[in-house]
Amino acid sequence: MTRRSARDRTPEQRHTDELGRGFGRLMALGIVLVVAGAVGLVYAGVATLTSMLLFGWLLLVGGAVGLLHALQSRGTNFVWLAVIVAALNLAAGVVVIVRPDVAAAALTMFAALLFLTGGVFRLVGGVVVRGPQFGWTLVQGAFDLLLGILVLTDWPHSSRYVLGIFISLALLFDGLGLFAMGFGGRRIVGMVEEGRRGPGAAGYGVTNGSERSSTAPWSSLTKKQKRQDRSSE
Repeated sequence: MTRRSARDRTPEQRHTDELGRGFGRLMALGIVLVVAGAVGLVYAGVATLTSMLLFGWLLLVGGAVGLLHALQSRGTNFVWLAVIVAALNLAAGVVVIVRPDVAAAALTMFAALLFLTGGVFRLVGGVVVRGPQFGWTLVQGAFDLLLGILVLTDWPHSSRYVLGIFISLALLFDGLGLFAMGFGGRRIVGMVEEGRRGPGAAGYGVTNGSERSSTAPWSSLTKKQKRQDRSSE
């Protein structure tokens, strides 16, 4: 059976096809993110440098847009605050682009301090509260505390690869999630399409069978009548 053209398909079928293509694009994006995350894990230093440069350019663009917006709204009371924020973004973007190693070291120190404080709060909060997730909270707190200590003990050398590893892991897991979502969506769309075509195909077979069963007695009667006519002749 030949496949029908796009004009012959119903709106529901065209909508199903569009959903299938959308989930396919989601799978493709997930594959791209997984590949980027895997490459970033192999070349963590390059990933750190690239992420710092990208972060610097984002700060520059954000500062320029904020400055233009502040100039357009000169009549408001908060125009000087907007100008100051935009200038800080521009200055930070220039510093990050010119000295990405220093920016990476500062952000790595900040991340290590966040891990340390988060681990301490998780451990203390888990011991004090003793909720239903007591053991899991202690494990998370100990992991955060250990990770912060490891990053700080190797600082500033750890700033060359820590941020790249974190960003690559985020890309990898986001890509796996998008790929799983797209794959599951395509399977559901395929099941819906098969279920929509199934009753029609079954009905077609039943109709043919009923036609054959209904025409079979008439054909046998016709043959018997011809034989009787020949014998009477």
